[in-house]
Amino acid sequence: MRSPVKRQKLIAEINITPFTDVILVLLIIFMITTPLILQSNIQVNLPSSSTGKPLEVARQISVMITNEGLIYLDDKLASKKMLKADVGRLHQVHPDLEVILFSDRMVRFKDIVGLLDIFNELGIKNLNIATKTE
Repeated sequence: MRSPVKRQKLIAEINITPFTDVILVLLIIFMITTPLILQSNIQVNLPSSSTGKPLEVARQISVMITNEGLIYLDDKLASKKMLKADVGRLHQVHPDLEVILFSDRMVRFKDIVGLLDIFNELGIKNLNIATKTE
């Protein structure tokens, strides 16, 4: 005599453990890669300062000048004329515009003074020079 075949109940719940594992792996990957993406590719060797202050959140732009005399406005290569035009436009829109100057320590002082003249002509009041704190 055969015993009657027992029907198994259908399990209707979803196992979310593999989904959670995948999400956690993606979270770790994004946490590691995001700081690398946000870093600038332009290398500037900043001078040191013992009285440096951390940047405050405001409408700000960064101007970098390399040892070779190349000027970058927010990571984009620019000439002095382009820099003056772009910063002037931004200053009209945001009168409290803050400019942060990143300069290699080996840049000629003449080049830095040229940039400072541009900012002075435009009426930029919030100008900071970036340094490494000791």
